[in-house]
Amino acid sequence: MRILAPRASAPRLTRRAMLGGAAVVTAGAVAACGSRTYAPSAAPDGILESRLNVYSWGDYDAPSNIRRFGKDHGITVQMDAFASNEEMIAKLATARGTSGYDIVVPTGNYVPQMVANGMLSKLDLSLIPNFANLEQSARNREWDRHNEHVVAKTIGTTGFIYDTARITRPMRSWADFIAAASDEAKGSTSILDDPFEVAQIYLAANGHDINTTDAAVLAKARAFLVHELAPNIRNFTSDPSQNIVQRDFALMQVYNGDARLGIEESGYRHWRFVYPTPTANLWVDNWAIATGCQHPDNAHAWINYMLEPAVGYRDLAYNGYPTGLKGQREIAVARKLDMVDLVFPPPEVMNRLTGGLLNSAQPTLVDILNEMKAVAGA
Repeated sequence: MRILAPRASAPRLTRRAMLGGAAVVTAGAVAACGSRTYAPSAAPDGILESRLNVYSWGDYDAPSNIRRFGKDHGITVQMDAFASNEEMIAKLATARGTSGYDIVVPTGNYVPQMVANGMLSKLDLSLIPNFANLEQSARNREWDRHNEHVVAKTIGTTGFIYDTARITRPMRSWADFIAAASDEAKGSTSILDDPFEVAQIYLAANGHDINTTDAAVLAKARAFLVHELAPNIRNFTSDPSQNIVQRDFALMQVYNGDARLGIEESGYRHWRFVYPTPTANLWVDNWAIATGCQHPDNAHAWINYMLEPAVGYRDLAYNGYPTGLKGQREIAVARKLDMVDLVFPPPEVMNRLTGGLLNSAQPTLVDILNEMKAVAGA
């Protein structure tokens, strides 16, 4: 397997900061793990073990949840952190099922390759009854249609933010983004430092599947993005929230959680965030059980615990993104969470989002982004 993926969409400011500059990953970032044999996972027997080893993104899990799970179940929880999907996958591939990790947290677009290469154990949903608490939109996503291997942990999407004092016309679509980048925001536009996220601007605006592998479509995307959009771009960033605070640009492609963080900190009333039509990337980080897991009962108990409403809300309050649980928005409203609509995309938005996939187009997308950077601001 060759993982050529961009920096995963990252649901926490500290996580994004760690990933800055990691968007353009060269071919073979993780290679040749397809032929490896992995040590098997232990089978659940209904008896909780004394330990659980979790491998997650840095500073991504509410400490109170970790403490309470350990105390309530009499389990010692060891939390280790990774800074990218590539790092996590490389460790699992090298260990071949002997990493010692029970729970891992891959982003959705990496899941099919991990499953195909035997890195993830199948879940026993009968041991995760709280799976019923998940919204339908958080289930059966493109990377795991029947939730056989993963369960949603954190959900976010991509859009853009603009300064209504500088761009006074209504903005609703990726086509509007392109038009403004070439006009009012020319030379004052920032986009994400991520090949997939950048390519979707052109693909969605022109009615193409944002996961397309069609060579002719990708060639048109390359021509437009490199020769027409890039000269208007002044910035590529993995962490746009501080640019929002500083009001460095008139127009920025941004994740919804980053937009909320930036607006909240800046206090600037002219920022407006857009969930652009016709579609945008829906990213999901997921709970999964690693192949070679030696504490399967604890692993299932952990996932089930994280799907309890109160537990999920503590996670949301900690990292600023929803966990896909039913009624979570209502709880947030009742608790007067600021800018609720930037935490929870409205249902009509969720229904038109598209989960990004890691596919054979990735080398082309990486090349496009590199070429855009070479001519940006020209």
